Amino acid sequence: MSSKGKSQEHSADVDPLGALRAPEDPDCDVYLTGTVFLDIIFTGLASAPVRGTESWARGMGSSPGGIANMASALARLGLRTSLAAAFGDDHYGEYCWDALEQGEGIDLSRSRTVPGWHSPVTVSMAYEGERTMVSHGHEAPPPERALPECPPRSRAAVAALTPGRSDEWIAHAAHHGARIFADVGWDDTGRWDLAGLVDLAHCEAFLPNAEEAMRYTRTECPKAAAHKLAEVVPLAVVTLGSEGAYAVDGASGESAEVPAIAVEALDPTGAGDVFVAGFVTGTLAGWPLADRLA
Repeated sequence: MSSKGKSQEHSADVDPLGALRAPEDPDCDVYLTGTVFLDIIFTGLASAPVRGTESWARGMGSSPGGIANMASALARLGLRTSLAAAFGDDHYGEYCWDALEQGEGIDLSRSRTVPGWHSPVTVSMAYEGERTMVSHGHEAPPPERALPECPPRSRAAVAALTPGRSDEWIAHAAHHGARIFADVGWDDTGRWDLAGLVDLAHCEAFLPNAEEAMRYTRTECPKAAAHKLAEVVPLAVVTLGSEGAYAVDGASGESAEVPAIAVEALDPTGAGDVFVAGFVTGTLAGWPLADRLA
């Protein structure tokens, strides 16, 4: 296993934190870690593929996906972004590394290339405003040696919470001053136990979707779920899909609701990641709550 390359200079045209920066600030604005996929995306399908037939798409593209969606969105919004991830030593892995480091200016000094490990792949098919995905991959082996200062000192970190599991790096980052923004995936156990999200205690903001929020809080309304979550985390944000988002600040009692922007969705893959990236950026920049949701 090896790491390669050096930290890329931040190259965004606009720095949303420019007026707030001080010499003693950390070099990194946002740290995140997770699995990078090679995404192959088909768009413009008239309908869902039918068993035993061939479907043609009007468009297609490929890009680093998985955690790379959020890392790219954060970097494009002007934040100095550091990503720790495993990359395969195949062509897919080389492409994803170069696209993120050279193309997006993301710091990969805490990432590594794993010899003999093939890159995870997702094929995403977008139709009727939704998408269907097929993925393949294997968990990367653990690092043979410690990575440099991982996690680094940063203004913020984005974490994906797992029911029943605690990730040591989240507590470490919070202890060293990082503001933790967390989301969560579907609970395959069916328990939906909020107490099982152990690392929520270290989080400043929790951003589940409406279905997840209602299941975790045993409520029947996304807004009620947000208020319930704000009792256990300082800032609860519930995404409402095509209807926008609703947030509650548990400390001040302030709430805000913003409708979604009306657009024709060519490909919704990574839409939630982009929303979280925008919310993180607005929070670090000190924007009003409603503006962070817009």
